[in-house]
Amino acid sequence: MIEKAKALPADEVFLDLEDAVAADAKAGARTQVAVALAEPGWAGQLRGVRVNDWTTPWTHADVIEVVGTAGPSLDIVVLPKVTDASHIHALDLLLSQLEATHGLPLGRIGIEVQIENAQGLTNIDAIAAGPRVQALVLGPADMAASLNMRTLEVGEQPEGYDVGDAHHHVLMRILIAARTHGVLAIDGPYLKIRDVDGFRRVAGRSAALGYDGKWVLHPDQIAAGNEVFSPRQSDYDHAELILEAYEWHTSRAGGARGAVMLGDEMIDEASRKMALVIAGKGRAAGMDRTAEPFRPPS
Repeated sequence: MIEKAKALPADEVFLDLEDAVAADAKAGARTQVAVALAEPGWAGQLRGVRVNDWTTPWTHADVIEVVGTAGPSLDIVVLPKVTDASHIHALDLLLSQLEATHGLPLGRIGIEVQIENAQGLTNIDAIAAGPRVQALVLGPADMAASLNMRTLEVGEQPEGYDVGDAHHHVLMRILIAARTHGVLAIDGPYLKIRDVDGFRRVAGRSAALGYDGKWVLHPDQIAAGNEVFSPRQSDYDHAELILEAYEWHTSRAGGARGAVMLGDEMIDEASRKMALVIAGKGRAAGMDRTAEPFRPPS
């Protein structure tokens, strides 16, 4: 799996020391992961490790060994089950000491935070403001358990909840904190790895809200995830058109007007901000325009 992971077309690959590893296998997995992250052959993705959470006896050893072996290659530490900002500060201090010890740039290694229970969600603003935090990640299974949600299907609607979205508040709370503090909002995994249609449906929910991406558990989910979190071609083309038209109309040559018509649509500064979001997502996905650019009236 590690060898295959090196070539996967994902934005980030992290190797797991937490839920995927039984207690008696933690020490051996730690060494295997550290060596693998330092090996050549990776395809340029961000490289990370998910360590065990601070309530376990393994966290400090996970961080010390992985950073000591693979520090120059390590981009991210994923910290699970974060309930308080003190978890972030403790990891930041340990990483700073290790970076100094191993001659790494101070602050080079980022932290991605998993929000997985009611306490973490309650404290999310202080957590998101912590040092090194680059992303907030929903842990959907633990979150559902923490809330006593009556379901065994991770990310799906609980049976009997037939109006709206049972996960909407949690998703929005994470998203609002991420946007407030300038970090990424990432949806958690969909555990039915063979059900790509189910993955698309659940991923489409968080993509529509404005999430930046979603964890995948299997290579078959990657293409679907990249597609879902990229804008539709028609939306991307239109966003670029709005940006070009607005730039021209607000210029001296275009009359320096703040609100103008583009076809049968009025566009203004708010339209520009919305278009920047869609255009930014399309550019990040490497999309090319398929429609004609804006042409000033003659």
